[in-house]
Amino acid sequence: MLFQKTKNLKIYLNKKKITNKYVSIFFGKLINKDKKRLNISFVTKKKIGNAVKRNKIKRRLRNIMNEAVKKIEINFDYSFLVIAKSSMLNNEYKIIKETLFQDFAKIK
Repeated sequence: MLFQKTKNLKIYLNKKKITNKYVSIFFGKLINKDKKRLNISFVTKKKIGNAVKRNKIKRRLRNIMNEAVKKIEINFDYSFLVIAKSSMLNNEYKIIKETLFQDFAKIK
């Protein structure tokens, strides 16, 4: 797996942000980071639903990011924090994937 969980959530407070209908993506450049690993965290709030629903959203996000790493060019210098919104439960996987691909392609 190419992911590395972020323990430093300072990104949330003082870095750049992209939002869409499904997620908010906070990102910031890290110094002395391993450039071979993607540093990303997924967050789903309890307000969205029970544990089954929240885990479904996180599984979707992980699968989308696995495909994104292979298909589009993602900057590994950044650390990402992806906060899911409740609209992810009711929409098709394909639509969510296309939207996230567009957003991650914007980040340079």
